[in-house]
Amino acid sequence: MLKSRRNWFIAIATFASLAAGNVAQTNSMPQAAPPADTAATLVVKGAVKQELQLTLADLKSMPRTKVTAKGHDGATHEYEGVALSAILAKAGAPQSGDLRGKSMPLCVVAEAGDGYRAVFSLAELDADFAAEMVLVADTADGKGIGADQGPLRLVVPGDKRQGRWVRMLKALSIVNTVQ
Repeated sequence: MLKSRRNWFIAIATFASLAAGNVAQTNSMPQAAPPADTAATLVVKGAVKQELQLTLADLKSMPRTKVTAKGHDGATHEYEGVALSAILAKAGAPQSGDLRGKSMPLCVVAEAGDGYRAVFSLAELDADFAAEMVLVADTADGKGIGADQGPLRLVVPGDKRQGRWVRMLKALSIVNTVQ
């Protein structure tokens, strides 16, 4: 009972702080939209050697990959971007020979700007374990991905359904599923 009471108080405090924040925003001057480069920042954090904040320009300078896949609209599109495995390697996530033992329960949580999340095991993204290609795409059919889908999105051509195609991708967190 004490635990549920504590959770109730936490929920009330959280609601109150959110409501106070909304009131403060309502009474203040309108905020300018963040620069486009800031909006396209991809954060990589968690069980990595080096946390990253990659801008769209950073991603454009990395090795590029193209994949053809059927999108949510049912049509086939050509997506271009950076392989998720390359981004994880840049951050120093365990891979290949280091991906064993205590590293096996590591997962990648991909988070969208609207709070949507999808999960991948780190092993399924490693070429030594699986042939899964996951792309952090910034273009579709030669054009930038629109604001309703991007500017960054995950493309998982091997999935039969697009449930893990995270649009408006903003963060990748490498977490251990075993505590």
